[in-house]
Amino acid sequence: MKITRRTALLGLAAASLARPALARSAHADGANWPERPIRLIVPVAPGGSQDIVARHSAHALSQALGQPVQVENLPGGGSNIGYDAAARARPDGYTWLAGSDTLSITGSLTPHLPYDPLAFAPIHRTVRVPQILVVAANSPHADLASFVAAARENAPAVGTPGSGSLAHLLLELAQQASESTWIHVAYRGGALALNDLMAGHLQGVMINIGAVTEHVREGRLRGLAVSSEGRTLALPEVPTLTEQGFAGLTALGWHGLVAPAGTDPAILARVNAASRAAVKEPELAARLQALGVEPTDETPEVLAEVIRADAERWGAVVRRVGIVAG
Repeated sequence: MKITRRTALLGLAAASLARPALARSAHADGANWPERPIRLIVPVAPGGSQDIVARHSAHALSQALGQPVQVENLPGGGSNIGYDAAARARPDGYTWLAGSDTLSITGSLTPHLPYDPLAFAPIHRTVRVPQILVVAANSPHADLASFVAAARENAPAVGTPGSGSLAHLLLELAQQASESTWIHVAYRGGALALNDLMAGHLQGVMINIGAVTEHVREGRLRGLAVSSEGRTLALPEVPTLTEQGFAGLTALGWHGLVAPAGTDPAILARVNAASRAAVKEPELAARLQALGVEPTDETPEVLAEVIRADAERWGAVVRRVGIVAG
């Protein structure tokens, strides 16, 4: 059966709830944890891929840990409202944050934050999220080479979900590498950018692949390039930037779990193990991949290194281009 974005979203919670609970260790540190419901702060509005993945994690971990994991959406301020609330929470294992690649970017965009975005305790990079450059179905450009050649003659308007987003930073690198000029048009969210692209007001959009997977499959949009190291399972027909002559130009966003600094490492390890087990289940893994995101089997240490390395890389781009928070 063909799995569409719609069926993937509808089936996500059901697949999570069907999983048998994982046994809890009675001998680890903090053996009595958890004894009450856990709060999962999601720093974006409901409905997007970050929120969907977070809700999956909440369902899955409720089953695994034997306590409800309750989602609380706290959008606004480029995710900073939710991030600040999580940073101020007690590090007792009862508050988690649905983190993303913005943790590595926001410190460079917004000086003097009331919290340290790099200080959260990593739990699990639940999924990796490639970016994709898309054009309208009726665009004259069938591949990236055609798009770049046209850009050298007449700068195209390319939308992103916002100033300082990962898509924006990748756009800056792509136009530099292609020796062409792209006019960046920042939106407050990807849906508005896609609407303008399909209405003919933009020549392209750089965006999280999960936002356009079904549009590309159904022929409403055309994918020109993905930012992952290899082609994606969701849209295998779309070549990578590297394949098309942009050596080393890769960029992966992510959605996952972090906790306030100082949270017991034994608790972090238990949550990591439960989350990794959940995304290995074939049905759920297929549904996540249908959204365009890529489940991972990684330790907290891997996420810690990703956050650190991305902060260095994207901070340098922010400073070079002079990007400010939108």
